[in-house]
Amino acid sequence: MKLSVIIVSYKVPYYVEQCIRSVRQATEGIDCEIIVVDNHSQDGTVDYLTQTFGTSITLIDSNHNLGFARANNMAIRQAKGEYVLLLNPDTFVATDAIRQVLTFMDEHPQAGGAGVRMHNADGTLARESRRGLPTPYVSLLKMLGQSSRYYMSHLPWDVPSRIDVMSGAFCLLRRSVLEQIGLLDEDFFMYGEDIDLSYRILKGGFENWYVPADIVHYKGESTQKSSFRYVHVFYQAMLIFFRKHYGHLSFFITLPIKAAIYLRALLALVQMWYYRIRRDMGFVSRPVAMNYVFVGGEKMLSECRLLSRRKGLSATFLSTDERVEPRRSQCVVYDLDTFSYADVISRAAQDGRSYIGTYSTDTHILITPQEIIQ
Repeated sequence: MKLSVIIVSYKVPYYVEQCIRSVRQATEGIDCEIIVVDNHSQDGTVDYLTQTFGTSITLIDSNHNLGFARANNMAIRQAKGEYVLLLNPDTFVATDAIRQVLTFMDEHPQAGGAGVRMHNADGTLARESRRGLPTPYVSLLKMLGQSSRYYMSHLPWDVPSRIDVMSGAFCLLRRSVLEQIGLLDEDFFMYGEDIDLSYRILKGGFENWYVPADIVHYKGESTQKSSFRYVHVFYQAMLIFFRKHYGHLSFFITLPIKAAIYLRALLALVQMWYYRIRRDMGFVSRPVAMNYVFVGGEKMLSECRLLSRRKGLSATFLSTDERVEPRRSQCVVYDLDTFSYADVISRAAQDGRSYIGTYSTDTHILITPQEIIQ
């Protein structure tokens, strides 16, 4: 088998469904399996995916929330592919993206893994598509607000480039390399495991690459980044990585880095408390209401007119050849019966800096970065 695609899910059934549908488009003609590990969502995700996809995917229903690393490792041990793709549930991939990365890997046998050109929920390019190693010096610069070196900003966006760190949102790995260097480090519950794995690939004598194949990453729809738990898990992962790979350095080098990590975590908590207090006291202004622009064929537009009336949405309806006018707080919703996922990404780049939404007349579900509407 050529490829095993692994998706770890936690309480995001409709995002997972869209992710799987995009993968199925992108792997047509490729000998491929899709493995979904549900991390004990207990929200009907397993039943929903079973009813939707049946036996066309392998679904592992975990009895516990294992975290990202352990859940991926469970699936990797069952996977049969020559390559393993770790893919976040809140992503969708362009129709040619996976084939493009597989071709690159076949042509570059020293490549242990590859990441891609990720787009944010508003269509802009995600800086974490290319990252450098968080050495003590680079980490200190980043914490001081100098992040260009960490995000390898000198690299071009439109040509393949060697990088240090791949994003776990889309990480295509050569199985033979995993067998040599080991699987994901399960000390990382969430966050940091992609940095650790990328570093071990480099230390094993292989290369990590950035390939300009497109995906959209809604970022964090399966986690609440404003929660205290997020702050704890994220900064704990930073400490685990630092202790593991740089703990042998001089005390005078490690102390400032550890102090900076703790300080950033403290500042994040203080900012969170401050925002919540201001919100509870009524000092935080209400967000501007979202305007939805539906772009698609007649059937999709007809269904979305009914949906908009029923949900009280502020909405505009355009045919596929009409242009979207830039506007604040706008979500452009693309018809998946008319546009491929590659078309959606391409159109989003042309239509201006708007949030990317999708609608399918098969599912009758409106998916946006902020919410699911049905």
